[in-house]
Amino acid sequence: MRRIAIIGTGYVGLVTGTCFAELGNTVICLDNDARKIAVLKRGEAPFFEPQLLEMIVRNQHAGRLQFSSDVEAGVRDSEIVFIAVGTPMGEDGNADLSAVRAVAATIGRALNGPKIVVSKSTVPVETGEMVSSIIAENSIEAHPVDVVSNPEFLREGSAVSDFMQPDRIVVGTSSPQAEAVMRDLYASLDAPFVVTDVRTSEMIKYAANAFLATKISFMNEIANICELVDVDVKSVGRGIGFDHRIGTQFMNPGIGYGGSCFPKDVRALEKIANGRNYDATILRAVEQVNHEQIKRTFAKIESALGGSVAGKSIGVLGLAFKPNTDDIREAPAIHLIDSFVRSGAEVFAHDPIAIEVTRAEVGAGITYCAQMYEALNECDLLLLATEWNEYKNIDFRMVRKLMRGNVVFDGRNIFDPEKVTAEGLRYIGVGRSKEPVFSQAVV
Repeated sequence: MRRIAIIGTGYVGLVTGTCFAELGNTVICLDNDARKIAVLKRGEAPFFEPQLLEMIVRNQHAGRLQFSSDVEAGVRDSEIVFIAVGTPMGEDGNADLSAVRAVAATIGRALNGPKIVVSKSTVPVETGEMVSSIIAENSIEAHPVDVVSNPEFLREGSAVSDFMQPDRIVVGTSSPQAEAVMRDLYASLDAPFVVTDVRTSEMIKYAANAFLATKISFMNEIANICELVDVDVKSVGRGIGFDHRIGTQFMNPGIGYGGSCFPKDVRALEKIANGRNYDATILRAVEQVNHEQIKRTFAKIESALGGSVAGKSIGVLGLAFKPNTDDIREAPAIHLIDSFVRSGAEVFAHDPIAIEVTRAEVGAGITYCAQMYEALNECDLLLLATEWNEYKNIDFRMVRKLMRGNVVFDGRNIFDPEKVTAEGLRYIGVGRSKEPVFSQAVV
């Protein structure tokens, strides 16, 4: 078993460190945020992720998982050091590598013997070379250091299972010794092992995220065309998804993608291309379609409410950018709520997990509801923004009794239009065929 240091206790770092401890390694998760470390030492998690908290507590009690704000000491005591700090989008659209540079300098200062330094952060091509240079520049004594790229492919909401049952493990290195250590580290997971050079590994991560974002934007574009020609996009998606070259995943249209990865990674890859005088037309279009999808949704809601949301009450179900997470970064729901409030609407919102995170970020401009049906009381329109499982079985008879208006905007196409209209409600989806005739059901 290995002695591992994980620098950065954000989403990727904490999941990675905890899972490595679960595999039997001795892991210390490091962060210069003392408050976050204090929370983790108490056996609490700073964000929601299924299975993670139980795994943290179990490995802490077993003595395999520790937390510390003394980054240099943690580096000195470890043989493998993972860099898992954030690389947010900078003002110019490029990935902000300031945290990566700072960590590399810290590793250099703490260097006390041979190390394998592994980049888990999503970084542009050539970052591995930059990290190697910074470590060397800050080292007091010369020690062999292998800088390895090992991108993460963790989906929020299923990150623990993604780590434990990966589709593949990608490692970028030119060192046979480092490759052997990485193979040993992941051996128990029995997954395909892809070995490349560092630059290729860095590009694989960006290319994967950009392709998935492209599939989402493509289906949203198809959904918009379906609306114009009275075709049901769900049938279209099913029909093309049987083609094994296309597949069924990421084929559901909606109100746009969000989260911490797709928006910034698509933009960063486009900037990489632009910096080398290449116009990445497809990547630019992927971004544009995503931005326009949110604007189009707002326009459709305005139209459904008679041309304006001013003075209207809107009940929003779902705040996180996807189910099973409390992450609201770039969430379409948050962008739409901002537009609603600025346009004079009153917003009542519910989310199973993300209420407190949203309250901290958005503030008191909207009403936060502890119960799903509370958000719909006397509202003019229901907006389903996140496809949480508990929303899929909503009682539309109850919804009709609670609502003042009758518009159900299904932003993720999870409702059966016939069940909605059977209760005298008006159904609007994304790319669905012509709205069904209203039922004459007695409410």
